[in-house]
Amino acid sequence: MKTNTWQIQEAKNHFSEVVSRACELGVQTITKHGKPVAVVVAVSEFQSRSKASAKKKPSLFEFLQSCPCPEIATHIERSRETKDYGRTLDFRQ
Repeated sequence: MKTNTWQIQEAKNHFSEVVSRACELGVQTITKHGKPVAVVVAVSEFQSRSKASAKKKPSLFEFLQSCPCPEIATHIERSRETKDYGRTLDFRQ
């Protein structure tokens, strides 16, 4: 029985089979000189992975705001008079 790893020349010669196996069995790895260089994956799996990685991760500030601990409060100050590019975080109650 075949594994999910193909030498590049073998994958080239059996491309249709590689694609079929990607759709039926999952990711197929293509190697060159024994090292992985590419993968063939079904469109449905690619799309689900793309959607999962596209989900927006919250910023640190958003994460702290959503913290369930009421004793943690965030207060951010920024000077408008000078070119202050930093921010001061105050974690006191």
